[in-house]
Amino acid sequence: MNKTLAPLTFFIFVLLILTVYINLKNDKKNISAATPFINGNSKEQSNPENINSYTIKVIHAPESASFAGEELPLSYFDVRESFERELNQITYSHSLTLLTIRLSGRYFGIIDSILKKHELPDDFKYLCVAESNLQNAVSPAKATGFWQFLSDVGEYYGLEINDEVDERYNLEKSTVAACKYLKDAYRKYNNWTLAAASYNMGMTNLNKTIENQQMYNYYDLMLNTETIRYVYRIAAYKTVFAGPELYGFYISENEKFKPFKYSEITVNYPIDNIADFAKKHNTDYKIIKILNPWLRKNKLTNKAKKSYKIKIPSENFRIVE
Repeated sequence: MNKTLAPLTFFIFVLLILTVYINLKNDKKNISAATPFINGNSKEQSNPENINSYTIKVIHAPESASFAGEELPLSYFDVRESFERELNQITYSHSLTLLTIRLSGRYFGIIDSILKKHELPDDFKYLCVAESNLQNAVSPAKATGFWQFLSDVGEYYGLEINDEVDERYNLEKSTVAACKYLKDAYRKYNNWTLAAASYNMGMTNLNKTIENQQMYNYYDLMLNTETIRYVYRIAAYKTVFAGPELYGFYISENEKFKPFKYSEITVNYPIDNIADFAKKHNTDYKIIKILNPWLRKNKLTNKAKKSYKIKIPSENFRIVE
């Protein structure tokens, strides 16, 4: 090698080593900044104003929990783990849980009054929450409404279901139907927890399970995946709604949705066009449908001249107070 080139080659080699060292150091610094929880002693972790310091932690069960006056045996590991699973899912389903708590301001009053009239524990409103999050949902199995009735069960408990009228979408009537079912189940099982479980899997299937396993307590039964989570989910919703701030939901009463204000008129005649009917009552098609989602078409044939109560909005119905 040329002696004049040796110092230059050595200098270039040292420069390359320094460049690699500096790049590695910068990469390590960038990784640390991007992941503030990678090091328990990092400054970013202790800084509550750092946008990267959002933490997710395990939500533990309270000392006690109950459903319809029946205590959950939280001393059992399987019960505690199942209950905590639902608590965590509800807590970290932020937008859905937030919406459901707000909707409770609009609908719990209606549900509570019907449960009380039928002498059912008011905890069953949380069964409605677990079923539909207080919305007129339709499941893949075509269970429909706040209480998620299948058509055959809904009809058995007195709901009218056809192309023009589907009372599974009528909160008042479907709540009455749910009360009838739950009272039938309680008479059979003498236990509200099993009555709730049967609402999910049906009394026939629950009867077979009880007979096969020779156990008569929900918490001792091996059930299908959906039903084994069902009562825990109901109890978890009750727990979160009882103290939402404990689970990160800060919602004032004023931030909950207000009950709708309306009057009712009795209709025992055909309605050829819902839009025309709405105009006659100083409102519009959209508002009639919001208040009466059980009207499924733009008409009500009503050949039998059956009496229906249709909600009509009060004055300034859409104005935010």
